[in-house]
Amino acid sequence: MQPPLSLYVHLPWCVRKCPYCDFNSHAAGNDAPRDRYVDALLTDLQLEADRAGGRELISIFLGGGTPSLFTPEQVARLLGAVERKFAVASDVEITLEANPGTVECGDPAGYRAAGVNRLSIGAQSFAPASLQTLGRIHGADDIGRAVNAARAAGFTNINLDLMYGLPEQTAAAAVLDIERAVDLEPQHLSWYQLTLEPNTVFYARPPAGLPDDDLSYEIQSCGQRRLAALGYEQYEVSAYAREGRQSVHNLNYWQFGDYLAAGAGAHGKYSDTTGVWRYAKPANPKQYMEAMERGTCTAELRAVPAAERLFEFMLNALRLSNGFDEGLFHARTGLAVDVLRERIEPAIEKGLIASAPGNFWRVTPLGQRFLNDLQSEFLPN
Repeated sequence: MQPPLSLYVHLPWCVRKCPYCDFNSHAAGNDAPRDRYVDALLTDLQLEADRAGGRELISIFLGGGTPSLFTPEQVARLLGAVERKFAVASDVEITLEANPGTVECGDPAGYRAAGVNRLSIGAQSFAPASLQTLGRIHGADDIGRAVNAARAAGFTNINLDLMYGLPEQTAAAAVLDIERAVDLEPQHLSWYQLTLEPNTVFYARPPAGLPDDDLSYEIQSCGQRRLAALGYEQYEVSAYAREGRQSVHNLNYWQFGDYLAAGAGAHGKYSDTTGVWRYAKPANPKQYMEAMERGTCTAELRAVPAAERLFEFMLNALRLSNGFDEGLFHARTGLAVDVLRERIEPAIEKGLIASAPGNFWRVTPLGQRFLNDLQSEFLPN
């Protein structure tokens, strides 16, 4: 049985690039050739529909960049093409990433009419000083206005992105961010630590006042306790949800499902009877559009060897709070469970993983604290 199938569509432009961002995003704002890019995506979607071979999509994610720089009409063109070209589940989750500022966010009612049923809003913080340090162009009040506008437009599934471990941030300030976010009653919160990624401004010139490891852990612990008290269950390292509101799309990633990729720099992974394959589209938007227009945009497939399948599965599954069972491992990787048991034993001895009835495995609190070390246990030999 093949894994569930999702579709990721990359919309690469932003008003300006944030100093911490290492995604394939490009500052262009309203000068971006959006209609031309949508035309290229329609060609790309046909290629991905052929790859899908009739398999049903359980989720669609429009990510970026800042997808809300595209108009509702342009989003409707995209989703209309998906509806025509793919088999789509009746309860498909369709997420659009949006930023709160009026410059970066189109009409929520238009996106809802286009078929989007989940909105992910990049709040990042409610503290004005933190927003300024992060290079955000919206204010704290814009976040509430964006959520209220989305709800008025009929959205009943809203995620807010928040960051912690920010320059000069205390545990109390991080908890206050959480409380202000929860006051807006989102169904889902993505609460993740600021990291200094290579090829970013912050990596080259780190901001002053970043919390040390001890303070970062205190912030994380205080935030997790507060989120639990406020009714948000942590189901993944950085994901918290009300009951039944986990992200279908992201869960498919973390459970090593399949996902198709359309757009500049988009990465895909799919399984067939011959193995597990990965591929990527050209990262530069101009080169991507030109290749699609010439009909020469072919994504080179790369087979994922057995040792890498083990590592990639564990890299994702170890992020899940409730763990995973051996049946899922075998079904998604095609590997014998003995391969997993052999590699998991050292982590058990170190107290990083614990077993549960039903051939189930779960990361311990110690393993959660040292997750990077735990994941490295499964690197290919």
